[in-house]
Amino acid sequence: MTNDQIQKLIEAVEEAYSADGLFRAVKALAETKDPAGIPTLIKVLGYNNPGAAVAAVDGLIAMGEPAAEQILECLDGYNYGARSWAVRALAGIGDPRGLELLLVAAESDFALSVRRAAARGLGNLRWEKLPAPARAEAQTQTHSTLALVCQDPEWVVRYAGVVGLEGLAAAVKSDQPVWFNDLKMQLEKIALTDSVMAVRARALWAMKNCGF
Repeated sequence: MTNDQIQKLIEAVEEAYSADGLFRAVKALAETKDPAGIPTLIKVLGYNNPGAAVAAVDGLIAMGEPAAEQILECLDGYNYGARSWAVRALAGIGDPRGLELLLVAAESDFALSVRRAAARGLGNLRWEKLPAPARAEAQTQTHSTLALVCQDPEWVVRYAGVVGLEGLAAAVKSDQPVWFNDLKMQLEKIALTDSVMAVRARALWAMKNCGF
């Protein structure tokens, strides 16, 4: 699309006068996957419009690393709504520059939906983007956080923690760090003892996928 066309789509988002109109304008802008639209999509994360926020998150995820960089630069620490949607976007993108935010969100965010998204995101990180020494330390941190997440009082968050552990196990299986056996035993324990059948079943599935 031309710059003028993108600018018109951006203006449509900024000038939308109804919730439905905003959703449709954001969706149209997101579908272009044009990096010029990233700042506007990030602004939408702070609006009180869940439908538009979902469309913005989908668009940011589709644009990948350029979007992650700008999300981290523009993150509003005082707007909880924007922060929670940003976590969802970073989790979907998998850029390891968002690791610290995901770790904190997975462990301590008061919204279970944010903890769940962050836990899944920790299993989706593109570790190859980090140099080996930093990668090893970051993966160790991630394992510690996911182990805590798997004790969360909300079963949907524990379920996401199992998904995160599976993703992490797949990433480190060839190197097998010192905590690899601990990860395996954690999945085995969850499969046997979690109070919710869905979580136990997901742990069994993770073990099968990981070849445990």
